Amino acid sequence: MTDQAVEPRRLTPDELRTLFLFESLSDEQLQWLSEAGYVESDHDGIVFNEGDEATCCYVLLSGEIRLCKLSHGELIEINRTSQRGVYSGAFNAFFGANDHKSYTATMQVTQPSEFFVIGADTMATMMNTWFPMAVHLIEGFVMGMRRTNETLGERERLLALGSLSAGLTHELNNPAAAAVRAAATLRQRVSGMRSKLAMLADGTLDATKLHQIVALQDDAVERLDKNKDKDIPPMELSDREDALTDWLEDHDVQASWDIAPVLAAAGLDVPWMEEVETAVGPKYLEGAVRWLMYTIDTESLMNEIDDSVTRISTLVGAAKQYSQIDRAPYQTVDLRELLKSTLVMMSGKLQGYEVVKDFDPELPQIPAYAAELNQVWTNIIDNAVSAMGGSGTLTIRTRKDGAYAVVEIGDTGPGIPEEIRRRIFEPFFTTKPIGEGTGLGLDISWRIVVKKHHGDLRVESEPGRTVFKIVLPLDPERELESDPALLS
Repeated sequence: MTDQAVEPRRLTPDELRTLFLFESLSDEQLQWLSEAGYVESDHDGIVFNEGDEATCCYVLLSGEIRLCKLSHGELIEINRTSQRGVYSGAFNAFFGANDHKSYTATMQVTQPSEFFVIGADTMATMMNTWFPMAVHLIEGFVMGMRRTNETLGERERLLALGSLSAGLTHELNNPAAAAVRAAATLRQRVSGMRSKLAMLADGTLDATKLHQIVALQDDAVERLDKNKDKDIPPMELSDREDALTDWLEDHDVQASWDIAPVLAAAGLDVPWMEEVETAVGPKYLEGAVRWLMYTIDTESLMNEIDDSVTRISTLVGAAKQYSQIDRAPYQTVDLRELLKSTLVMMSGKLQGYEVVKDFDPELPQIPAYAAELNQVWTNIIDNAVSAMGGSGTLTIRTRKDGAYAVVEIGDTGPGIPEEIRRRIFEPFFTTKPIGEGTGLGLDISWRIVVKKHHGDLRVESEPGRTVFKIVLPLDPERELESDPALLS
């Protein structure tokens, strides 16, 4: 006795015509489809997984299905229906041999269900034979939308880069201008020091007193270094200036009002000035005081130049970190450093806002596309600034949550209404006026986080508090091994 294969149950043309997907087909087409497809029963569980090779298109005859997408390691239900005739699976197999080869979601049955099943190859043959013009139109529409997305996405990135470049130029201009001014003033002070030194050393001042003046000069510089980072109360500083002004006037030093503020800012006082008088004598006091003033002024100007150049170097370093110049696209990165560089690049836009940084020092580095994550921070921070409308608090936190790194970017804006919140990650959706937004910033961010880094991007919002949460796996390779559907 030999085993015989069980012939699958098929639908008649009349039964197929009751399904809205096939109701307009001709008798010949329905007959062909009746022979090409078959009925399949599923009683429980998963029909197909997201990321599996898309081999069949399923049309629901009876029962109930739920469609789910994988997010942050768990299946999130996106639709549940018992409507007869709904379809899922390889329904877009006709787009071409290399496109859409994987299921884009996971389909489960929640009760015993029946499907009319069409193979992907059969679906492709049917569509291209019966509806060639429709296939060309649909494929053209899809490709056109894809090119539009890519073109506008590039424009979005260029606009963001232009805005950041303008802000960076402004930030660089301030310390650069300060350095130029300080250098010009420094040249004048050095010239003054030379002339005063010549007056002091014209042969009438002995070597011992010169050594004493040099020692006082070193002491003045040391005091300046100790006081440069101190926040001296204005009243205390004013009292010190008044006391020095009175002392200088009593000792016939000209323009004491110009000298006293410089000496007071350096932490010098009346007893210290009396040491100067003792060292040089009344005859050379004014020359010595001015020479010391030039010394202090010169040191202050050099500190200013050093601060300005350091600021420029910091900005350039942040720009390099932000753009990831000379670095591999995929690398192990410190999320805190990426966030800091983005904040520096956006400092021009953040004027008037309070920025709170709460970075977990124990957060480990993760493998990531650094430049693209910087784009995510930029898009979300830019939206937060726009929402707050001129003032508010921007809060950025990082923390570890099990096998994931979490970045939270929050603002104190008016919040996102529920009807808008459901659409913010849609391509081209924007609440900004025409010409101010393409509606691609958050769509690009979602694709970078979810598709490229296998993480999750979500938002919580209420009036006065909106928080975007970016969740990234600490070990993407392990994430892929544990959840094969992420490979899609």
